[in-house]
Amino acid sequence: MSFEPSDKLQAILDMINEFVDKEIIPMEHDFETKGFRAVEPEIETKRNMVRDMELWAPLHPKDMGGMGLPLMDTAMIYEALGRSPLGLYIFGCQAPDAGNIEILHKFGTEAQKEKYCRPAVEGKIRSCFSMTEVDVAGSNPTWLLTTAEKDGDDYVINGHKWYSSSADGATFSIVMAETNPEAESKHKRASMILVPTDNPGFNLVRNISVMGHTGDGWGSHAEVLFQNCRVPRENILGGEGMGFVLAQERLGPGRIHHCMRWVGIMNRCFDLMCAYAKKRRRTPTEVLADSDIIKTYIADSAADILSSRLMVLNTAWVIQNRGVKDAMKDISLIKFHVANAMQRVVDRALQVHGGLGMSDDTPIAGYYRENRAARIYDGADEVHKISVARRILKEY
Repeated sequence: MSFEPSDKLQAILDMINEFVDKEIIPMEHDFETKGFRAVEPEIETKRNMVRDMELWAPLHPKDMGGMGLPLMDTAMIYEALGRSPLGLYIFGCQAPDAGNIEILHKFGTEAQKEKYCRPAVEGKIRSCFSMTEVDVAGSNPTWLLTTAEKDGDDYVINGHKWYSSSADGATFSIVMAETNPEAESKHKRASMILVPTDNPGFNLVRNISVMGHTGDGWGSHAEVLFQNCRVPRENILGGEGMGFVLAQERLGPGRIHHCMRWVGIMNRCFDLMCAYAKKRRRTPTEVLADSDIIKTYIADSAADILSSRLMVLNTAWVIQNRGVKDAMKDISLIKFHVANAMQRVVDRALQVHGGLGMSDDTPIAGYYRENRAARIYDGADEVHKISVARRILKEY
């Protein structure tokens, strides 16, 4: 296998990297300090520039208005866009919309695609994904307290969710709820249901403060209460009892994009660390880069980045050529390995920057604050390690 980008993809990556450096990075400080809505008008201007460059929605289907690129290509694009916290959003391939669009396009009815999928791909609306619950283990999608009971032609949804990221300002949510409590298999008890956020009974309780930072709009993480939320039964996605299957379809390729975005974060922090080490004086005659300790930080970070990048691209290759089912072990491996590697690289970059790294004068503090969660969401480290070990031991 070869991970060398084609000439066409390399041209796209060069354009993206230049755009990120010139147009997006200068916006970051206002986004981090003032919030999403304060910079949303400027963001829309940048998004229109991306559309004019014909680089909009690289991973989304062509028939819906995206570029329709294969997984290997989009993985490398996510690495380039991941260098800025706004990169993915400005190019129309941000979570949670990306995963929602993927399963809508694959499993939605034609009516659902036209009402929800197409405008989401076009960037006209945003969505959220409501699976994680307050009172049960978020890493176990077979155990849900939220229910969707049939009542005539409707489902009536009741439950308590949190970390429904980007719910603030979203047009609809894909809600994971138990529809078939009596099903013999626990994997067939839940379903996914499309719920407009202006529906009576969909109550956004608050945007959760994460590490002392309460985001708004797309940058938010919401707590949502469903109270007798009534939606038509035609809003079910993929059929009753398909919730677990759809969740796996959504999270597999999604973890590729998360992990390559994290590689992008590592690349950005590595560049900042090396550049700062070369100019910051530690004595009147020496800079930080003259310290052997700093050299070990750089070497360890280079190893973390390269190992992560190769592991993720290998997993993307397996998914693209063999399917998600054959890549389950690889998906779990990259999820915990890259999340931890990213945390190490960000931490070293912050340490090298000293007091400057603790401030929001560089993006490092924001990366540190936001990405500790990478070891928890989409399956905690421990869950993925246990899964990997079980799969390996079965081979013996």
